Amino acid sequence: MRGPAAPTLGPVTQPHSYSVTASEMVFEGRVIAVRTDRVEMPGGTSSQRDVVVHPGAVGVVALDDAGRVLLVEQYRHPVARRLVEVPAGLLDVDGEPGLAAARRELGEEAGVGADTWHVLVDGLTSPGMTDEAIRLYLARDVHQVERDVQQHEELEMTATWVLLDDAVDRVLSGEIENAVACLGVLAAAEARRRARQSRPTAPRRSALFRARARSHAATAAATVPGSGKSELNIIIPLVHILPV
Repeated sequence: MRGPAAPTLGPVTQPHSYSVTASEMVFEGRVIAVRTDRVEMPGGTSSQRDVVVHPGAVGVVALDDAGRVLLVEQYRHPVARRLVEVPAGLLDVDGEPGLAAARRELGEEAGVGADTWHVLVDGLTSPGMTDEAIRLYLARDVHQVERDVQQHEELEMTATWVLLDDAVDRVLSGEIENAVACLGVLAAAEARRRARQSRPTAPRRSALFRARARSHAATAAATVPGSGKSELNIIIPLVHILPV
């Protein structure tokens, strides 16, 4: 017996503009700020929206020739426990392009370098309350480098190489909860699956991350090594770059 039919929603003939009629920065911290906007809503009303203003971030899915992914474990104070993650960090250095930030974070957090880099996936971490955009890079041809240990939580970070399939299992079982790690691990696994089926990927790059990257590194756009192409414009067919 069939269930009730899903309701049919009519097309939006004229999308609402959601104009901001007033805006105030109500908090500025070391990393983030909070902005309060008054936004015009459909139906002639308005509503307050509080926005966490974030500088943006990058993450790295590093894969070795054995098909293992690099995972780190770090204490996160907001949830008061250690989380399994991929190397990641803020776009908080003036003029530093995303690719350079990713290289730096991989070395600082895990003592690992990589010779081959590709854009893997872009994401908005929690668009209901923050403008944070993150770009995840795929790092290949990895090698050990001297770790530039920073301070605080990073002093006790650990790094482990895990088979990508095992990392996927840990995501799906709930053991890996960090959203950026989940996104990166699953994106890498799906790209590998498509490579095995000779299905090219066609990634759409996040407009918000592109805009943030242009603003953050207006005079220092990153170039993917060996390609001669700006990181902001390159579209990577992942079908040929993951081990099958």
